[in-house]
Amino acid sequence: MVLDKLGSSLKDTLSKIAKSIFVDDKLINELVKDIQRALLQSDVNVKLVFELTNKIKERITKEQTPAALTKKEHLVNIVYEELTNFLGKDVSEIKVVKSGKDGKEPFKIMLVGLFGSGKTTTTGKIAKYFTKRGYKVALIGLDVHRPAAIDQIMQVGKAINVPVYSDKEIALAANAAQKHGKKDEKTGTADLSNALNTAALRIYEKFEKLHEYEKYDILIVDTAGRDALSEDLVEELKLLNVKIKPNENLLVLSADIGQAAQKQAQSFHDACGVTGVIITKLDGTAKGGGALSACSITNANVKFIGVGEKAEDLEYFSPKRFVGRLLGMGDIESLLEKAKDAMDDISEEKAKDMGEKFMSGKFNLVDLYQQMEAMSKMGPLGKVMELIPGMGQLKLPKDMISVQEGKLKKWKYIMNSCTKKELEDPELISGSRIERIAKGSGCSINEIRELLKQYKQSKKMVKMMGGGSPRDMERMMKKLQGGGMPQMKFR
Repeated sequence: MVLDKLGSSLKDTLSKIAKSIFVDDKLINELVKDIQRALLQSDVNVKLVFELTNKIKERITKEQTPAALTKKEHLVNIVYEELTNFLGKDVSEIKVVKSGKDGKEPFKIMLVGLFGSGKTTTTGKIAKYFTKRGYKVALIGLDVHRPAAIDQIMQVGKAINVPVYSDKEIALAANAAQKHGKKDEKTGTADLSNALNTAALRIYEKFEKLHEYEKYDILIVDTAGRDALSEDLVEELKLLNVKIKPNENLLVLSADIGQAAQKQAQSFHDACGVTGVIITKLDGTAKGGGALSACSITNANVKFIGVGEKAEDLEYFSPKRFVGRLLGMGDIESLLEKAKDAMDDISEEKAKDMGEKFMSGKFNLVDLYQQMEAMSKMGPLGKVMELIPGMGQLKLPKDMISVQEGKLKKWKYIMNSCTKKELEDPELISGSRIERIAKGSGCSINEIRELLKQYKQSKKMVKMMGGGSPRDMERMMKKLQGGGMPQMKFR
């Protein structure tokens, strides 16, 4: 999970509230200390932490509990609201007008950032994000300082099936000019004004003259990075900003930069008017809290977060939804988005048919297989579970989650080794057939029996949902918790 340690600490804090008999000064002080400790461990600025916890404490002690809430519920609600405000306001999603409508030219998104922040990879992730929403997207590679960067963005575009425009010859020529260019006597560096800085402009101007330029809804521009925000980088960004006139200037920051994110965000904002921030590698560092909070106090709010290595692992950032996940309250909107993406390759009629089969309890292994495939496209089981309200608060061992993911993979192998008749009528699968399927799939006999058991239990559970008593349902859920994993329904 993103910011796993912070989320775990905050859930423990809420659990303490739930278990308490009274909401008194002792509980409030413990709660405040727990929140302070959790945020400081996540590299949030000390001053900001104390400002936040003082607000929480002041509200808890002074506000009257609303009639519709208990004291405990009001306490949890205050923690949720203040953490949400702490991470900044909800920014509106990027609105794009499709090319050709109202005479609009392509919507332009320019990415800026330091070297090593994951900028080029993020360029591909944003392209994937918008292509999944029906837009025609093109990537433009303007990092001429590293000729290998052009190769990299070409590979990124190929992996997600998005066209890339750049010019390696211009980049190589510019690097050669820099190498033999006039050097400053004080700094010893070459004059870049007529070489690398203008090379990026020439590449963009060359693309702008192509007839393909007008057919795209969105252009995503990847610019050069540096080890530090140097003067020549600032100059180049200013030149590109004036020429391209991007609709969005997005700063890409690595989460492990921690509290230094504030200074970098402000510096880039001064250079090219940053309109938003993308924080990458948020799933791989404990410093993410520092980066998120640091950006929130600048004018450049976080718009996206990178939560994994795959092209799909980019999420629109909403403080409300993010805090809900941290506290184990789930994130239904993100869950529905993932479900919709997973079912995109299934027609509406087929999805409806699958839903009707499951609700009637008449589904077979083919239907179960399709459902499992859709679920696997939603991502790792652990990430999906944190989106389901209530599931994020369950302290399930990580090895248990990985075992369930392993089961899904093996069950797919088993089904691929079944005949069409066996998939349509699992009751045909007898002992001799099980032995044959085991040899063909490379799975054990017990694993095949476990799949069949899961299939039968799922059918019973769905039938009980339609007409069984609450006690029958409770018994079935206990069995499923011990023997398998209830399947999610997509309708």
